[in-house]
Amino acid sequence: MVKLLDDYQKDAESFHQAGITVPEFTQSAMVEATTANPVWVHFGGGNLFRCFHSTIAQHLLNSGAMKSGVIVAETYDDEVIDRVYHPYNNRFLSVEMKSDGSFDKELIASVADSIYAGADNKAGRAKLAQVFTKPSLQFVTFSITEKGYALKDMDGNLTKAAETDIANGPENPVTNMGFVASLLLTRYQANQAPIAMVSTDNFSQNGQRLEDAVMLIANGWLKKGHVDQGFIDYLNNRQKVTFPWSMIDRITPNPSEEVGKLLKKDGFEDTQLIHTSKHTNIAPFGNTEEIHYLVIEDDFPNGRPALEKAGVMLTDRETVNDADQMKVTACLNPLHTSLAIFGCLLGFKSIAAEAVDQDLLKMIKNLGYGEDLPVVKDPGIINPKDFIDTLITKRLPNKNIPDTPQRIATDTSQKVGIRYGVTLQHYVDDPQLDPANLEFIPMIIAGWCRYLMAVDDKGEAFTPSPDPLYDQLHQQVANIQLGSAGTDVHEKLQAILSNKSIFGNDLYEIGLGNKIEDYFKQMITKSGAVRETIQSTIQKFGKY
Repeated sequence: MVKLLDDYQKDAESFHQAGITVPEFTQSAMVEATTANPVWVHFGGGNLFRCFHSTIAQHLLNSGAMKSGVIVAETYDDEVIDRVYHPYNNRFLSVEMKSDGSFDKELIASVADSIYAGADNKAGRAKLAQVFTKPSLQFVTFSITEKGYALKDMDGNLTKAAETDIANGPENPVTNMGFVASLLLTRYQANQAPIAMVSTDNFSQNGQRLEDAVMLIANGWLKKGHVDQGFIDYLNNRQKVTFPWSMIDRITPNPSEEVGKLLKKDGFEDTQLIHTSKHTNIAPFGNTEEIHYLVIEDDFPNGRPALEKAGVMLTDRETVNDADQMKVTACLNPLHTSLAIFGCLLGFKSIAAEAVDQDLLKMIKNLGYGEDLPVVKDPGIINPKDFIDTLITKRLPNKNIPDTPQRIATDTSQKVGIRYGVTLQHYVDDPQLDPANLEFIPMIIAGWCRYLMAVDDKGEAFTPSPDPLYDQLHQQVANIQLGSAGTDVHEKLQAILSNKSIFGNDLYEIGLGNKIEDYFKQMITKSGAVRETIQSTIQKFGKY
């Protein structure tokens, strides 16, 4: 049996016998180089980072294209650092799960340091601030999910946390964006060295959202007298600070107990799953799919490693945006989110099982090919139709990817405007198209409203996935009873469907509000009505 802490250089043969590829560099030398001249900081120490970003870094370290590793900053969950990074010397096992049932296993040792930098850990924050004073630091990446950027509530008002950060200044912010702004202030005060701040979170125009959030905090500090105009000028100077856009795609579910059992059978010992008190699911290993994409706007004012040597596509902002819009708003994430919503309602525990359910398969085909694809701009570097083909025929039905609708349903209120709102806006903007002619997007939005009831298609209560707006939204539909003919659906849904901060449009104004209400009415008539609504919509309007 091999362990993560075994000497992978002296015991290389033992790892080989377990089918595990080991690093081609010395971890201690990498750590020493990083301490002296840090290059890359990453915010968010979760499974996506471990299975994607850290493997990119490992590839570059193996090839000699990079000498310095990654410094991971986790601001949400201290147990991630204390229980899965530090005990294993920042190593983990990457398990790439192929559709033919085989695994590629690699010991990843590209993380030089891991820091819990929540507002309750001043020592961690001070350590990270010191890193930001180093001129060698070239770029920072983020995978903190949509809610990590949130400074406003569903009504468009500043959250109390954001108001507190602006009022109190950069001393010890409580929001992620306040903390990031404070680190940039530290760099400005130290040397005004250039840096690229690269959001790799899974939503459209992520770099713009990061920039807007940082500037909202910074300008608030300026008005309160906490910073000078020079700091604002530094942030706005594209020779100094950039916020490149990106598109990222790699399905990375929570570590699977079944995968852990298979790893143990193959001779790998560190397979225990860790469930933190903040509901993070993580392990000394991570399981992910073999297909992946990362496209980044090539705008790094302090230089960058040769990321393209590790498969990253570097291009201009327009191409990044086109690729991102294709994936996040049309060809993958809307399909994924629809499976999450209806998977929870229909009692599924596996995305792969949903992908071969004939009703749900037809639903996502009609959504993807029928309603999303017509408004997608071909980015040139990835063919949109081929992308959907691969998704539907290979990626989603891959039984070796232990993904669940419950995981994907997390934070849906933060996603629906991106997953569906952008496509709706294309239909609004194009004089040749009419959003009122759409059927599957309205049905799916109705399904989400039905999900908010927390009652499944059998009429049984279920626990919705974590979502920052769930309690607020649930109150709108909490008292609806299945089979209740007297329900005033408009009264229940109007506040949700007219909310521009969720969807980007008032859905009544673009001709969809009443249609969504009609689909919702169908879904609450009785037990089994959700599946019947999907089936009837396919029968009436399906083309695929």
